[in-house]
Amino acid sequence: MELLQQIEHRPYPVPVRRSAMGQTWYELLFAHWPIAPEIMRRLVPANLELDTFEGQAWVGVVPFRMRNIRFFGLTSVPFASRFEELNVRTYVKLDNRPGVFFFSLDASNPVAVEVARQWYHLPYFNARMKVTRQGDKIAYSSRRVHFNSPRPAEFEGEYGPTGPVYLSKPGTLESWLTERYCLYAVDKRQRVYRGEIHHKPWPLQPAYANFKVNTVAQSHGLTLPDTKPLLHYAERLDVLAWSLQRIRG
Repeated sequence: MELLQQIEHRPYPVPVRRSAMGQTWYELLFAHWPIAPEIMRRLVPANLELDTFEGQAWVGVVPFRMRNIRFFGLTSVPFASRFEELNVRTYVKLDNRPGVFFFSLDASNPVAVEVARQWYHLPYFNARMKVTRQGDKIAYSSRRVHFNSPRPAEFEGEYGPTGPVYLSKPGTLESWLTERYCLYAVDKRQRVYRGEIHHKPWPLQPAYANFKVNTVAQSHGLTLPDTKPLLHYAERLDVLAWSLQRIRG
């Protein structure tokens, strides 16, 4: 209820129906690279509109820890309340509602992977993951081990914050990249689903990152440019999520 008391920052109203799930995201890194729109357009389902900032598409690689997963109305979901996650995402919109499209979501919890693939039509993959923290330095490694997965996908690196917390300003690139309140999923029959989320404005911090291995975007046909990524860190974010609704097909 505390989260729902702060809604003025949202670009559109909170859903009137009850949320289905609560989550907390920890030690999250946003690493973003620009991608030519014509390249990204070929990789995003045709029934979603590619979203761009000043004519530029973006891809994000986002490692973090998922904790405190609560399915409202259920007493507990064994073995699915915490795991590590690493996603590859870009930005789309439908009916003028901007959102996130995921190419993949690697996770360390097989139960969570199966639930998300079956109930949420999201491309979750099993992965072997290890995360350690020393001070403000997070060491994160992931290797996809999902049966029949796409090309190998690995990630290994260190990252952390380099400055104080701040809130992004509306209209800026960092706000455009992070302040999104829904996701889109497309199933095998090309039906489009929207999943609403809500949280307070992102408590961003400037960040550093050193990547030893990073092939998670490449596994989906995305070649990252040979430029420094745009980096942001967030220590913690509490999130409400609603069940998917089919909106096309």
